Amino acid sequence: MSDEQERVGFEALAQAGADDDGAARGLGARLKASAQPADLKALAALWINGAIAAPERLPHVYDAVAEGYLGQPIGAKPVPTDIRLPPELIQRAFWRDLWALLDEPRGGLGALNVTTKTAALAGLASGHMQIRIGKACLAYPGVPKAVAQGYPKHFTLEALARCPDGSLGAEFHAQIVDNGFDLEVLDRQALGVDKMPPPLDYLNARILQCHDLWHIVGGYRTTALHEVAISAFQLAQFGHHYSAMFLGMVMTRIAFERPEGGPLMLETILTAWAHGRRTPPLLPVPWEAVWDQPVDAVRQRLGVTPYVSPFPADLFEQLSVAA
Repeated sequence: MSDEQERVGFEALAQAGADDDGAARGLGARLKASAQPADLKALAALWINGAIAAPERLPHVYDAVAEGYLGQPIGAKPVPTDIRLPPELIQRAFWRDLWALLDEPRGGLGALNVTTKTAALAGLASGHMQIRIGKACLAYPGVPKAVAQGYPKHFTLEALARCPDGSLGAEFHAQIVDNGFDLEVLDRQALGVDKMPPPLDYLNARILQCHDLWHIVGGYRTTALHEVAISAFQLAQFGHHYSAMFLGMVMTRIAFERPEGGPLMLETILTAWAHGRRTPPLLPVPWEAVWDQPVDAVRQRLGVTPYVSPFPADLFEQLSVAA
């Protein structure tokens, strides 16, 4: 079968999706036993379907696959999305841009480049699909409460700099300044986040300002592998559309180009998904009220257990140095 035929077949799989949690659970179990390329493609197609065609199916697919793969219940109530809705037609422009992104040499895909291009893919969702995504997000625990707080104000480095040594705010400040990060991952104004339909305007602005903060509180390092992991955590917390798109893209690349990397990615993504589902909602937390407290105290107060990584957080960086 030619590469083009494989891609056409994959597109058909992704368009169809699936509504059988038992089959998804079985797929997870098969992948745990042996991550075969055909099963990896089936999984990637399901994740792409949820990211761009049927967001209501996403939490159910991830829960089922995680249960099958990890061999234990997810430990959280099902997210009550409306799974009766049919998948929306995936537009040709989406496939054109996805394949173009995957055809780029890996060496040319820096973190910012991947972030920007994945955000552009997510931006291809139609206006109707954005409404569906927003409604699906509102079914996740804590999201309605968070959205009711109103469009988030910016955090400031000045406020963080005033936090005492050893506090969450001081650690957050150091993470941003020492690494040369932006206080928000991307410029919300430049992205037009405030022009998105509610609740996506709030959700996208909130995670832009909280992403690096959640790294600290959730126990995720700022490494390549843990950026994948925290995407699964974010998706599990509130159905984050960008994270859904990113993980779908990552798994598609694994399935088509690096199937031997399947076990590494699956273990990382699915353990982080389970972590996100079992962690109390972080979206509505008034972070400014806990800036001055130690990280461990904040975790205890919020009921957060740090992520237990199945692999060294800096595995990719170690391999890069060794090469």
